[in-house]
Amino acid sequence: MAYDVIVVGIGGMGSAAAWQLARRGQRVLGLERFDIPHAMGSSHGVTRIIRLPYYEDPAYVPLLHRAYALWRELEAATGERVLITHGSLDGGLEDGEVFAGALASARLHALPHEVLTGAQVNERHPGYSLPAGMRTVFQPQGGYVMSERAIVAHVRAAQAAGAEIHARERVLGCEARGGGEGVVVTTDRSRYEAGRLVLTAGAWMADLAPLLQGIAVPERQVLAWLQPQAPELFTPERFPVFNLEAAEGRYYGFPVVEVPGFKFGRYHHRGETMPAEAMRREVEAEDEALLRGFAERYFPHGTGPTMALRACIFTNTPDEHFILDHHPAYRQVVLASPCSGHGYKFCSVVGEVLADLATGDGATRHGIGFLRLGRLRSAA
Repeated sequence: MAYDVIVVGIGGMGSAAAWQLARRGQRVLGLERFDIPHAMGSSHGVTRIIRLPYYEDPAYVPLLHRAYALWRELEAATGERVLITHGSLDGGLEDGEVFAGALASARLHALPHEVLTGAQVNERHPGYSLPAGMRTVFQPQGGYVMSERAIVAHVRAAQAAGAEIHARERVLGCEARGGGEGVVVTTDRSRYEAGRLVLTAGAWMADLAPLLQGIAVPERQVLAWLQPQAPELFTPERFPVFNLEAAEGRYYGFPVVEVPGFKFGRYHHRGETMPAEAMRREVEAEDEALLRGFAERYFPHGTGPTMALRACIFTNTPDEHFILDHHPAYRQVVLASPCSGHGYKFCSVVGEVLADLATGDGATRHGIGFLRLGRLRSAA
């Protein structure tokens, strides 16, 4: 059977793309090397932060508004609750990248927000123990997406719309024909043909699309869940998610959800980059010590026994923005590496963008000019 579109990688982005394509009547084949969902990439670990006052670039905010709407559409279509909002905090020094950027983004897009000092945060949310002079932006629509639950919901919705999804089938190679004349995908089980190809393979992107070598770079990341000594302070209703720029680095964290611990991590954990196939998945004493030291300083009520330590993979671009674009030589191939440690919240809207790029004339109404591949290839 020939397909309209093959999606390679059915994680956060690929599962959303499969649904958006199938609901448009496309004949979709989704191929996943591992289980659905799985713990080998960057979408596991129960939760992912979603926040609106985007310090990374205010141009992300319109995409976020659409992402929120599409997460709610997914909930309505499947009956699965995936988006929970109890507020978010973005903070650091007054002139620091995180606080200043989040405040500028909130003001530019007229987002409801409050500016709070560290002392005010500690009084309102006593699970926190921030320096009194730290500056933060509180945004009430922030929260988290249930990451694995959302992948399953997207797959179920895609299947209900007619998509064919295969797990535990490894892609060995992708061949795009010249002149936009379709693609051939070879796996360890079969050979498939389609008109278009969407690559959403996370840390394996550069293996399948060699032009991304040195542009989409996998990095080892570790998360910790510590049992709070005062668990009532770390419930979703009392503990907003955070993105904090501290002296020790930039950290992010969550309330207690499913795993009986307060979850947090450090961006670019220990700065370890390596090919996905060589990724060290064992968690070491140095990983735990780095994370526990942060918690002891800023969240002293959350430093009880370790409940879980898990490794995952960031895939970083040089400027830490996403890649959403057609392959420069083969327009029937769409590339998506929206990672760099902040991509999951966008899965729902990225799925829609990828469906736009892979159908019709390949245009999208979404403002993704700043996420096109050309910026990075020109710099390289």
